[in-house]
Amino acid sequence: MQLACFDLDNTLLATDSDYQWGQFLIEAGARDREQHEAANQRFYADYQAGRLDIDAFLAFQLAPLAEHPRATLDAWHQRFMREKILPSIGRSARKLVQQHREAGHTLLIVTATNAFVTAPIAREFGIDNLIATLPEEVEGRYTGRYAGTPSFREGKVTRLEQWLAGQGASLDDVRESWFYSDSQNDLPLLERVTHPVAVDPDPILESIAHQRRWPVISLRH
Repeated sequence: MQLACFDLDNTLLATDSDYQWGQFLIEAGARDREQHEAANQRFYADYQAGRLDIDAFLAFQLAPLAEHPRATLDAWHQRFMREKILPSIGRSARKLVQQHREAGHTLLIVTATNAFVTAPIAREFGIDNLIATLPEEVEGRYTGRYAGTPSFREGKVTRLEQWLAGQGASLDDVRESWFYSDSQNDLPLLERVTHPVAVDPDPILESIAHQRRWPVISLRH
């Protein structure tokens, strides 16, 4: 197996879908602007600084899903895709995915952002395999909690190993593997693949990539 894994936010996307979903909810009148925007920006700054409390963040991120019926959420997401996501998918990102597809590689998106937000984005890229944080559902409604291991930092390695185990394999069995990411938070998985690639990286990841002679690319230009 040859495995091409892609982070999503600020990697394949020229934005952060998590943050933009919060902004969309504010614009849709579903969240109080002052309170939600302040918390959204604080968590985003913590993420960029590599100090995000994932449990606190997920409690904040998943709460709106529990407050509305699925039909309403799905209708909002269709608008969200049109207004926030499609404009942030560049030709270079689509081309990179297509190159790995044409090479016969197995494609995965591996993201900390929850699966409700990211599953339609994965479909837009034509990628069937998505590893994302799973929002808990009971009788067709989200509970505001998460299920299993969040796919964040070391959790991305855990979840990828679980996915590979379902294919009867492990990372050690994969002949070649790529992981594309912008963030220092993804170092645990970048260090496990045979081809780590920094994409429009944050300053810490950029420094590490240069020290270790990892490729550094841009999908913005």
